[in-house]
Amino acid sequence: MTAENHTLIPLPRSTEFGGGDLEVGPEATLSADPGLRSVRRWLASALGSATGWELLPAAENPTLELLLDPSLAAEEYRLDIEDRIVIRAAGAAGAFYGAQTLLQLMGPDALRQAPATAGPVTHRVPQGSVADGPRYGYRGVMLDVARHFMPKDNIFRFLDVMALHKLNVLHLHLTDDQGWRMEIRRYPELTRTGAWRRESSRGTWRAGVYDGVPHGGYYTQADLREIVAFAAERHITVIPEIDVPGHSQAAIAAYPELGSGTAVPEVWTRWGINETVLDISEASLDFYRNVLDEVLEVFPAQWISLGGDEVPVVQWERSETARAKARDLGLDGVAGLHSWFVGQLAQHLSRRGRTAAVWDEVGDGGLPDGALVSSWRGFQGGLDALAKGYDVVMCPEQHLYLDHRQADGDQEPVPVGFLTTLESVYGFEPLPASVAGASSGRLLGAQANIWTEHLDSPRRVQFAAYPRLCALAEVLWSPQDRRNYAGFLQRLEPSHLARLGAMGVEYRPLEGPHPWQQRPGVAGWIRDHADEPAEMGG
Repeated sequence: MTAENHTLIPLPRSTEFGGGDLEVGPEATLSADPGLRSVRRWLASALGSATGWELLPAAENPTLELLLDPSLAAEEYRLDIEDRIVIRAAGAAGAFYGAQTLLQLMGPDALRQAPATAGPVTHRVPQGSVADGPRYGYRGVMLDVARHFMPKDNIFRFLDVMALHKLNVLHLHLTDDQGWRMEIRRYPELTRTGAWRRESSRGTWRAGVYDGVPHGGYYTQADLREIVAFAAERHITVIPEIDVPGHSQAAIAAYPELGSGTAVPEVWTRWGINETVLDISEASLDFYRNVLDEVLEVFPAQWISLGGDEVPVVQWERSETARAKARDLGLDGVAGLHSWFVGQLAQHLSRRGRTAAVWDEVGDGGLPDGALVSSWRGFQGGLDALAKGYDVVMCPEQHLYLDHRQADGDQEPVPVGFLTTLESVYGFEPLPASVAGASSGRLLGAQANIWTEHLDSPRRVQFAAYPRLCALAEVLWSPQDRRNYAGFLQRLEPSHLARLGAMGVEYRPLEGPHPWQQRPGVAGWIRDHADEPAEMGG
């Protein structure tokens, strides 16, 4: 096996394989330096489950050894396979990524939950070396569990597959018009009322078709702590999103005094942009400060997302209170209340030692100090934020919305949004080639966004995510000058798709959807790349 024909995804920085194999079997041992024992526990559990091996520690010459090497950077590793297997890293993250590479080299059966063959299990591992580390530090996925709830066990599987691809941030969209998914003990109606809706749009909301089926679910705080711990063991940071001041009808349905309108709404059953927004009162701010205090108890991430996208100002324009508040603040109009409201909550997070993350349109009225900016409307919002010294994550809808259609034609289920092919995701660059010159901000990386209006089950999420998320993982991890699409396809099929299959991922076949993955008769809403950004939700 040479550097040109191995099947690793994402592509390592450098590889040297000589052609021989090391056979590893039930007598294998596994030892680790004290600083890497958490990785040893994870690897012994994962590989032990797949093989039935005990993987006991050994005092001398263990079959697998995890060693600390302070000469390497934080997420770098070196994997050497000769008469035994040695992974060297400066810390647990690098060692974990080296272990993921090893599991890929051992073949699909090393990724199963239990042995798939009768009798003793052995694996042949190619002899050679891998020296590796990431291109970007932020390699993320946003998963919307507000539109369609994803049960906890499916979140665990999603995290495991993320980890295989060395992705390290899960941005969890927990609240929206259509559902509130986090238990807040001070405000129990948020989940008693806000966590379910009586029905949902079927396909694009423009068709006016509803399914007549109640939908709901939420995570207890214990559930979310479990998810955070499970992710941390896989070196994935979970960033929660509590979306304000728009996308808040589920909260307003639970506590109508939060609303800026006069009617008491139900949890929204439709997709798209909603004119229902939060009242800009101090009472509303105090409510969300209390919510955030409970969020901070559960999520240790430095970043806490306040959302801030798609905020119509129609209700504020009708409100004398809102108009008066805008005048008192010296704003040109009520539109400025959008950024002001987000900024007040960002200050609350800052006083508690955390940093707000926001969608890029918050910058139209002024970004909170120190915020992390997620640029979804294209690149420009992120570029503007970089020029002002902000940290930025690129996630432009024209390139990285994985709920968007993967091909032209009637076979694509609920075809919405821009055409976003596997090849186009692989060709994505977080910083456009046309951008020249340095900026005072930091481009941390990028994330794919998976909105779930039309992804009503974990199976549908997997179909939308993979293999396109494999492509993005390689963009964000692998050196740009070593990547090419033809080589990626050779590594993807059949070898890497077999790995996904062994993990139970119902990915989209390269030749098109299986019949059972199609949704005939469900209306979509197709957009062209020449279009300007418009409302989400199909």
